[in-house]
Amino acid sequence: MELSYAVLAVAIAAVLLVGMLYNGLVVRRNRVQSGWADIDVQLKRRHDLVPNLVESARGYIAHERETLEAVTQARTQAISAGANVAARASAEMQLGGAIGNLFAVAERYPALRAAENMQLLQEQLTSTENRIAFARQHYNDTVLEYNTAVASFPRNLFAGALGFSPAAMFAAEESDRAVPQANFKL
Repeated sequence: MELSYAVLAVAIAAVLLVGMLYNGLVVRRNRVQSGWADIDVQLKRRHDLVPNLVESARGYIAHERETLEAVTQARTQAISAGANVAARASAEMQLGGAIGNLFAVAERYPALRAAENMQLLQEQLTSTENRIAFARQHYNDTVLEYNTAVASFPRNLFAGALGFSPAAMFAAEESDRAVPQANFKL
């Protein structure tokens, strides 16, 4: 009889342990999803600001059509990248580079720099870029914590069987690490 109680106690302890491990992974996975949602909100804010920025600059630098088209195209690619973290990160890095090029070109035009709506948009985009950087850092921190939990013993014994797999970091691909070059030819 005592042996059956011991076996029952061990079985209950094992079930409780697996339950605790599972719940810990769920909490971490939810933090990763929440972190991604925070990034997504800030990226949407940037996507909404870009058309206004391009339109504000268009009248002043109409002959810089390539720069304006590059920003518009990069925005379209970023929006259509979907939920795949790696594809989205790559597209967003390209958009950031295109916006940086636009700001560099805008520096050559004093009237554009002085335009109130352009200044406001630049301030809003700068603020948004800071928010994106913060959200990206928070997301990557939660992904690191989650991935460590998925790979650490004893969770790694159960993670795969329970449907937990490592999450992707929001990072630039090697091709996106090149510094964009502004063309200052008149």
